[in-house]
Amino acid sequence: MEFPTAIDLFAGCGGVTLGFKNVGFKVLAAVEINPVVAETFRLNHPEVIMYECDVRKVDPREMMERCGLRVGELTVLSVCAPCQPFSRQNRSEKKKEDLRAYLVLDALRFVAEMKPWFVFLENVPGMEKGPHKDIVVRFINELKRNGYTVLSPRVVDAVDYGVPQFRKRLILLAGNRGESPFFPETTHASPKIALETGKSSWRTVADAITDLPPLRAGEQSANDPLHKARRHTPLTLERLRNIPHNGGSRDSLPPGLQLACHKRGRTGYHDVYGRMDFSRPSNTLTTGCTNLTKGRFAHPEQDRAITPREAARLQTFPDSYRFNGNYEQVSAQIGNAVPVLLVEVFADMFYGLWKRSNR
Repeated sequence: MEFPTAIDLFAGCGGVTLGFKNVGFKVLAAVEINPVVAETFRLNHPEVIMYECDVRKVDPREMMERCGLRVGELTVLSVCAPCQPFSRQNRSEKKKEDLRAYLVLDALRFVAEMKPWFVFLENVPGMEKGPHKDIVVRFINELKRNGYTVLSPRVVDAVDYGVPQFRKRLILLAGNRGESPFFPETTHASPKIALETGKSSWRTVADAITDLPPLRAGEQSANDPLHKARRHTPLTLERLRNIPHNGGSRDSLPPGLQLACHKRGRTGYHDVYGRMDFSRPSNTLTTGCTNLTKGRFAHPEQDRAITPREAARLQTFPDSYRFNGNYEQVSAQIGNAVPVLLVEVFADMFYGLWKRSNR
């Protein structure tokens, strides 16, 4: 084909698709079950065929026909299944019963029918552990049975590829062509290691958001509807005023402002009510990334939680990217996304392999 192609299973709001497109791929089709999220995808990628349904209801052969693909023509099949069943944040007793864990195995139907050159799987590191750790083994064994060379899954940190966020992810790469995919060399490191190796220093929260206009709680930027600060109660604002700038935590709160659940000891989520630090990358964003009660999501200096725009910047979405839904839905889409820049790094590797194979 004249250009490399990709299909994005479990597409979410489209971070993976954007990363592949930025490198030069043509993304042919995507699958997303949530209608609000699927609309975000359409707003930004109207040319991509969207299957707004459960991936288990999609016929790979029908998808190939709609995309004009023949067996063996697809360059990359992307598999970024829901991470909640494998996440440490999910402490529910029902975690082991979460049937979404098995959705990743449904991608094997597409592998068997389409025979893509490469398979790209991304998820949380916990996918290899806990009650569902056999799923990765089953996935790998089935890929091998279909003739793929599979690299051992590796945990990478997005911060080491220029994303201003500590975000560890499990990556699995597989290929059925002469040249196997590989893990790209990291480009960024801690300031000390960067000096020793010649790599760039980690990008920081300051690099990502300091040019945005300051806001008070409840305010919205006149020129950017996504740069809107959540409202906070007077008590929450008083707590924030007592938390030191740039990395402060709830441990600094005087007894009268401590939450009752935090007075019983130092157990639990210590990042709750914590501030980000301008001089460091952010912590991992989650679906609650604009909510102070969900983690270290307070602005480094301003007395408020970060805005969806600030979260999108930390996920390396361009400001031109459009999001559908209400405040909570947009925040969840951003927190769930694969950082665009991390995808670009792997998409660029696939592009190089495709190009060499087409000489």
